[in-house]
Amino acid sequence: MTRFGYTLMTEQSGPKELVRYAVAAERVGFDFEVSSDHYSPWLVSQGHAPYAWTVLGAVANATERVELATYVTAPIQRYHPAVVAQKAATMQLLSDGRFILGLGSGENLNEHVTGDGWPPIDQRQDMLEEAVQIIRALHTGELVTWSGEYFRVDSARIWDCPEGGVPIGIALSGEKSLQRFGPLADHLITTEPDPDLLGAWSKEHPEGRKIGQVPISWAPDRDDAIERAHDQFRWFGGGWAVNADLPTPAGFAGASQFVRKQDVAESIPCGPDLEKIVETVSTFWEAGFTDIALVQVGDDLQQRFLDEAAEPLLALLRDAAA
Repeated sequence: MTRFGYTLMTEQSGPKELVRYAVAAERVGFDFEVSSDHYSPWLVSQGHAPYAWTVLGAVANATERVELATYVTAPIQRYHPAVVAQKAATMQLLSDGRFILGLGSGENLNEHVTGDGWPPIDQRQDMLEEAVQIIRALHTGELVTWSGEYFRVDSARIWDCPEGGVPIGIALSGEKSLQRFGPLADHLITTEPDPDLLGAWSKEHPEGRKIGQVPISWAPDRDDAIERAHDQFRWFGGGWAVNADLPTPAGFAGASQFVRKQDVAESIPCGPDLEKIVETVSTFWEAGFTDIALVQVGDDLQQRFLDEAAEPLLALLRDAAA
């Protein structure tokens, strides 16, 4: 069975709004909710970046059924892995076991704020591997001392640690990262509907979930939907190689200045046509995703999307996926 999720997009909504949307998303029937973990929005027009972990704590208290996850947290620079381990353990207890810790190697946009410079990709992957090992060790509840290439941990213990630790999803992008991080992950997170990657994951992790994300721009008027998507989501087409390295919203504005509205409309389903959204999302479950989170573009239509479109859309998605 394919599970359908709702994205708490911290880059486009304030903290109180995100909690309200989370409650509404659970009410209309979404199976899970994922939260981005950003220090900055992608573009100034998005206009928000509240602290994801505070929001998730509030959401855990305000909801009862939906699973929750970070999509994704980078435990390599802005956060020390020992702190991530503590936060994740607390979230798992607050949510009564509904939390998945989604991890990745991060983006310059969020991590450069500590002033430590942005490491090259090979180093970031090395740091992520070491960070996951530390988090796993701390989630045993035992006393941990660690002296590695990038991190030190001195006599640390997670005192409020859920039994069995916290399930970990890791963002992977190809065969090389799958071979490296597959043994460390419970679940796969990836951005592209790549049947080869998803199939290779399933061979090694038959019980592991495959979690993806799809942006949509629902609106009663298609032109309005395209305008909103172009204004706030034109950065999306840059791809991971670009998006990981640009340092500021101004950089994303410059990199996406020549993206046309028609380009956005071709990559993101825009407007009131729910069948068109289903058609786009179907490429993800056909590729093998078990969990697909929708991103509704724009804060101004978020509540209306949840009130008017989300429930019939979920019904169409589930019928089609079945």
